[in-house]
Amino acid sequence: MTQARAYAKINLALVVGPVREDAKHEVVTILQRIDLHDDIELESADELVVEGFAGDTIVREALEALALAANVEPRWRVRIEKRIPVTAGLGGGSSDAAAALELANRVLATPLPREQLHEIAAGLGADVPFFLCDGPQVGTGVGTTLTSASLPGDYHVVIVVPNGATKSSTRAVYEAFDARGGPAGFDARAERLRGALAAVTTPRDLAALPPNDLEQSSIAGELATLGAFRADVSGAGPSVYGLFDDPATARRAADALARDGQTIVTRPVAR
Repeated sequence: MTQARAYAKINLALVVGPVREDAKHEVVTILQRIDLHDDIELESADELVVEGFAGDTIVREALEALALAANVEPRWRVRIEKRIPVTAGLGGGSSDAAAALELANRVLATPLPREQLHEIAAGLGADVPFFLCDGPQVGTGVGTTLTSASLPGDYHVVIVVPNGATKSSTRAVYEAFDARGGPAGFDARAERLRGALAAVTTPRDLAALPPNDLEQSSIAGELATLGAFRADVSGAGPSVYGLFDDPATARRAADALARDGQTIVTRPVAR
């Protein structure tokens, strides 16, 4: 049996542009792992079985795609121990899929090269390739073209998953963005993101990154009032994060916002 941690992510910035010829939106985003994770275990089996999370589809799809590419039968048993909130904008499903891909690829008689694994991941979802990479990444194109970013990691993160929040489909979120004229000014916002990113040397420099184009939340304002030097929605939401200088302030903020939803105090991780 092999095992791995599948870490959650936050989008430290997300700038969205117009629809491309492939019917997907152009984006520029900064992706950062946080120390909140699912546990993934994989072992050989007579057939493909995914246990522990009844709602899974993406891990199964990932392993079927890997088996097809490697010309083998998908004979693995995977167990998922979920900790990352589901459909919360934290990339839990994508991270699980990437971890399962890596584990299964390691036990192949002839493992696929990283480039081919990346292609499989990109076919599963925009966030999946990120979880195959080391460290923070800047995602461009549809989010699957990745460039390593050197970012400070000495801060604390408070995640708030709002009570009663139900995530709209990604398609619906993007359609609403288009309907309000969101793509206008994309080039200027993308340039602002790149300029702010280039100037980051300390955690507080992350405050200069532009806000999430897709979603906003009043909880971000509450986090700022409670001491966050940056607060924003992660991905298409509904989770909101705040970045804090010290753990005590982060814990106080999490306690204060516990009435609004599930709160988690965590930290960025390099891998």
